[in-house]
Amino acid sequence: MGYRILAEVTMAVHFLFIAFVVLGGFLVWRWPKVVWFHLLAAGWGLCIVLFGLNCPLTHVEDWARERTGEAGLSRGFIDTYLTGVIYPERYLNEVRLLIAAVVVFSYTVAVRRWRLRRG
Repeated sequence: MGYRILAEVTMAVHFLFIAFVVLGGFLVWRWPKVVWFHLLAAGWGLCIVLFGLNCPLTHVEDWARERTGEAGLSRGFIDTYLTGVIYPERYLNEVRLLIAAVVVFSYTVAVRRWRLRRG
């Protein structure tokens, strides 16, 4: 029972982390100090995509699911829960570009807002 809860909580935290990577730049508009946390999170997300790194959250969820007798994740978190489920697999590169555009847009507006406050 405890491993199942750990797996489910880890999955939820992973979804929240991905949402923060995608949308955290908009939080920077309201709370500028969030910028450092978001830059770290977005940088980590970029490294995972560019270098094929494994996320520790995926490892924890996989480990916990195996302890419950489940097969665990056969692929990464995004490949298991998002690609082919939320969007077709053939659009993976387009989705990645859209995410990058959202982050760049959020920071473009954030920089403009910071300049207006100072100016």
